Amino acid sequence: MSDDSPQRGNDVRRITLDDNALLQTLVGQHDRNLVRVEQLMGVRIDSRGNQLAIAGASDSVAQASAAIGALYERLRRGQTVEAGDVDAAVRFAQVGGGAAAGDAVTIRTRKRVIQPRTPTQRDYVEAIRDRDLVFGLGPAGTGKTYLAVAMAVSMLTAGSVERIILSRPAVEAGERLGFLPGDLKDKVDPYLRPLYDALHDMLPADQIDKRLESGEIEVAPLAFMRGRTLAHAFVILDEAQNTTAMQMKMFLTRLGEGSRMVITGDLSQIDLPPGVPSGLRDAIDTLNGVEGVRFINFSDRDVVRHDLVARIVRAYDARDRRRAAGQPTT
Repeated sequence: MSDDSPQRGNDVRRITLDDNALLQTLVGQHDRNLVRVEQLMGVRIDSRGNQLAIAGASDSVAQASAAIGALYERLRRGQTVEAGDVDAAVRFAQVGGGAAAGDAVTIRTRKRVIQPRTPTQRDYVEAIRDRDLVFGLGPAGTGKTYLAVAMAVSMLTAGSVERIILSRPAVEAGERLGFLPGDLKDKVDPYLRPLYDALHDMLPADQIDKRLESGEIEVAPLAFMRGRTLAHAFVILDEAQNTTAMQMKMFLTRLGEGSRMVITGDLSQIDLPPGVPSGLRDAIDTLNGVEGVRFINFSDRDVVRHDLVARIVRAYDARDRRRAAGQPTT
């Protein structure tokens, strides 16, 4: 790939791509990948032969060029370029850290190779690798739980930990599960299903069943953690905003030798009874500044589900700000 950059201050940049087959894949069906870059970065991209011409504001042109270059390099390495990859390249280019910065951090599991798609996701994965206790905080759709489970599976299969323990508070039933129909597994599975879903994205089904049976992977409600010491394990507490302060302290103090712990939650979705403080909020206040603890804060810019999810998150955040300011919400 060659880059015929204009003089500084001009707003057109021409990129020559030397592999026509890769160029067609990069452009996408009906130019959809280029259209996506245009929409996200406010530029115009024209394709002629093996050359792309990018026009727009100087900063946007430079960032779009970096994003396209990163996508082209993905294809040269034999990787795919899908809609999420285009969005990721744009995000990394816009923060000035290099459009390919997310590609440098990879999580390898039995079923797929996973890469961060936002700068915050990259920081989150690096924090999990470097720290024993990490809090992933922010709205739905930002990959907090998915990336934590991916890291857990990666470390288990690499032999860095001996087991994975996944937990959630069963807050809707007050962790009094007796009145629900079925055996214990039937009672708790509805609350833990998102964790199982993430596991199935990382491991073949027979591997999950085998590891669940052997105890290498354990999925259990928070109430079952009391009195245990979780050593040589990767421990995840999901939906932690629905813990009480006492439950959170209990869980955090389960951390044993050779273990790593990730706490995920969204303080805008607390389902505790009125007047019951969130254990997640209490932990943030209590552990702020404690050595060895890292807090990663996600925002609507990190939502990697449907575009509409990010707009929904922003709409609710704006409503909450208006309420806090005493302004009308309609």
